[in-house]
Amino acid sequence: MQDKSLYDNPLIERYSSREMCAHFSPQKKFSTWRRLWVALAEAEHELGLPVSQAQIDELKAHLDDIDFEAAAAYEKKLRHDVMAHVHTYGDVCPNARAIIHLGATSCFVTDNGDCILYREALRMIRDRLVVVIDRLAKFAKEYRALPCLGLTHLQPAQPTTVGKRATLWTYDLVTDLEDLEYRLERFKTLGNKGTTGTQASFLKLFDGDHAKVRELEKKVCEKIGFDKPFAVTGQTYPRKLDAQILDVLSRIAQSAHKFATDLRILAHKKELEEPFEKNQIGSSAMAYKRNPMRCERICSLARFVMSLQSSPAMTIATQWMERTLDDSANRRLSIPQAFLAIDAILIIMQNVVENIVVYPKVIAKDLAAELPFMATENILMAAVEAGGDRQELHEHIRQHSVAAGNVVKIEGGENDLLERLRKDPAFAAVDIDAEMKPEKFIGRAPEQVDEFINEIVEPIRKRYPNVAVAEADLRV
Repeated sequence: MQDKSLYDNPLIERYSSREMCAHFSPQKKFSTWRRLWVALAEAEHELGLPVSQAQIDELKAHLDDIDFEAAAAYEKKLRHDVMAHVHTYGDVCPNARAIIHLGATSCFVTDNGDCILYREALRMIRDRLVVVIDRLAKFAKEYRALPCLGLTHLQPAQPTTVGKRATLWTYDLVTDLEDLEYRLERFKTLGNKGTTGTQASFLKLFDGDHAKVRELEKKVCEKIGFDKPFAVTGQTYPRKLDAQILDVLSRIAQSAHKFATDLRILAHKKELEEPFEKNQIGSSAMAYKRNPMRCERICSLARFVMSLQSSPAMTIATQWMERTLDDSANRRLSIPQAFLAIDAILIIMQNVVENIVVYPKVIAKDLAAELPFMATENILMAAVEAGGDRQELHEHIRQHSVAAGNVVKIEGGENDLLERLRKDPAFAAVDIDAEMKPEKFIGRAPEQVDEFINEIVEPIRKRYPNVAVAEADLRV
């Protein structure tokens, strides 16, 4: 049992997946550092520096057996996290101790390590995002032709369909995926740049041989899975990268917040609803409540991610000259937690989308209550075709609409506009009931759903045919 007398990070204890939590764990971070030291040693060995294969083999034998207590003791003494782990690694690799971190500065492991972790985390987020897009598209297809009341300004507007509305949510996520893919395609790492980015230490190691310094960096990048490093840097990789990462994550949060907010409003209208489990309690006081806690949690976490977007922006703006260290503590918090929160958001979204409850009769009732007002244009045109005067007919409809509106708003009665029009001789030639079919008001919404899925979603499915994400099981 964990010590409950200390603060727990809710992202780890309640919301994020075990996979993402493990990805940003100390074990993953520092074993990645060791792999970087091995890559550096291998490249230096291949280019003729006095680094033996036996030393490399010793380093490889101890990639994951990290003595965290020893590292903590070293850091308390040295006040330097990288050197603490250099010494800890050296303790179990005594023959290789002298060549660990040869020619490098701390950012060789911290920044290259972060680039490795961030890129892989983006891939993990990408896979979850693809799954949510797929599930939303399936929902859109199922309800492609179910008419519902459209809302602009949160006021009744021209009808749409439940499926067409779902494509709006989906398309937001598709644009987020495009942004994420763009960043992954161009993702670079620090490489071997030295203390101020000049590679002076490596140039000295190779006795002024510039070609070998360039080759060393190329080899190291290849060994850690990158095509190329940033072209020029100070001591760190450009902190612009952090801002770009948080921009992508924030955009996903924005899309998720919009989806969840819409669903909360529709739940209020009793048209759609997030899943509500058999034994779930909506309120400790009001037993009848069905609070949309999943969507509320999405909105809550999304606001957190959007707030984090400002941190890397301020960091890059204040990285004086070749670097300052006031980025470190902030980056330890803002970037991993943004990934953890987005991971949690997409887990919840998948859970919600796979189990959205739709109430067609309520949707039809809400649409029917407003449709008479929206049908007046069609009724007007039909009456004109039957020989009526357009301007006179328009005035009739205006007066009847005002009167019907007063019945609804002032008296609390039912919308009686259609009955008023039926009794008006000016509209005697119009089959008003025939003009009231909801399908006549949804335009190309069903076809737009089909086209969207075929032209936008299907290519995504083909790009990621083997994306497999575990069930979106909420932990709390």
